[in-house]
Amino acid sequence: MNPNQMLQQARKLQAQLAKIQEELGVETVTGSASSGAVEVTLNGHGDVTKVKIDKAAVDPDDVETLEDLVLVAIKDAQAKARALSQARMGPLTGGLGIPGL
Repeated sequence: MNPNQMLQQARKLQAQLAKIQEELGVETVTGSASSGAVEVTLNGHGDVTKVKIDKAAVDPDDVETLEDLVLVAIKDAQAKARALSQARMGPLTGGLGIPGL
């Protein structure tokens, strides 16, 4: 393959990756804990966009449990965001192991 073809392919891949990154910014995933008593929504980049806590999950005498539920919901949402990103990027990166993709 000549250098011009390689450069063209690299530019095409870069454009496709940029488009996917843009799309991931508007897609969302939701993680939950305790059967939905706590829900955390992230965009495809992993940024928190919403936190929802059911009143039944709030016990002023047991704040630690609520903190744990929020943490579990965040971790669940993060795992879903990573899976979404990998599903979108995987076909383009072809398992290259590029950090952050």
